[in-house]
Amino acid sequence: MSRQVQGYVYLALAMLTVGSTVIASKLIASGLPPFSATALRFAIAFPVLLLLMWATGARLPRFSRHDRLILVIQAGAGSVGYTTLLISGLSLTSAADAGVIIGTLPVVSAAISILLLRERPQRALLLAVALATAGVLSIAFTPDAAGGALSGNALIFLAVVCEGLFILLNKRLKTEIAPLAQSTLMVAAIPAIFEVPFADGISASAVAAVVYYALVPTVGGFLLWYAGAERVSGTEAALFTALAPVSAVMLAFIILGEPVGLSQIAGIACVLAAVLGLAFAGSRSVKLAGGR
Repeated sequence: MSRQVQGYVYLALAMLTVGSTVIASKLIASGLPPFSATALRFAIAFPVLLLLMWATGARLPRFSRHDRLILVIQAGAGSVGYTTLLISGLSLTSAADAGVIIGTLPVVSAAISILLLRERPQRALLLAVALATAGVLSIAFTPDAAGGALSGNALIFLAVVCEGLFILLNKRLKTEIAPLAQSTLMVAAIPAIFEVPFADGISASAVAAVVYYALVPTVGGFLLWYAGAERVSGTEAALFTALAPVSAVMLAFIILGEPVGLSQIAGIACVLAAVLGLAFAGSRSVKLAGGR
């Protein structure tokens, strides 16, 4: 197996774990409050990441006051905000719908970059935003999405926005941080627990889902993604993010038994078209800039 094919396998497995976070969050939402679940997830993942840092000899650099502030905001948006909003949203909506909405992350991140980083939008980006919006609308305003489900879909989308902010704020860091060290810093920011952490009604399946979330997507997914990303180009890696919503919807059908209707299929089609179009546009611009 070539190095490039190995990269493809690692990236595909990484995106499978990303899709599985939707299923895990759905199980968590039925038996644990969101902040308590997030704190427990980080409490499990943190020592594992510390052990990996020790095993690989990774070290934390010295940070300026500016970078410390960015890291705190990143942890609040990407680590705490994303997870708690995802779990809260999944207590109100289906995992299949959430999977489609989460698939808009690359496009949402690109759109945020226009607003925050004031990057000039290209036609391909505007088209991708339109397609991704159509995908979300196809499942957000179905007859079954009234009331609580609509609120849940809105919370899932806010989770995506938080994750987009997390990704883009990384560009504001002045100090170069190794991926393993940065991941450890992110999970070290355990949120304040607003609910009683071990209240009545906690289910064994919810706790098991938190353990899975902490070890497989948080630690294993990180290792798989960076192992794959170092073997392929950035554009190729970006293409694999389109597998996340597909895996989430399929796992919702296989594991949770949720029905997959035309609205979810149409939503996935729009989101995949948006992400793939954005990735190919980026690939084309790189080739033009390189004169090839």
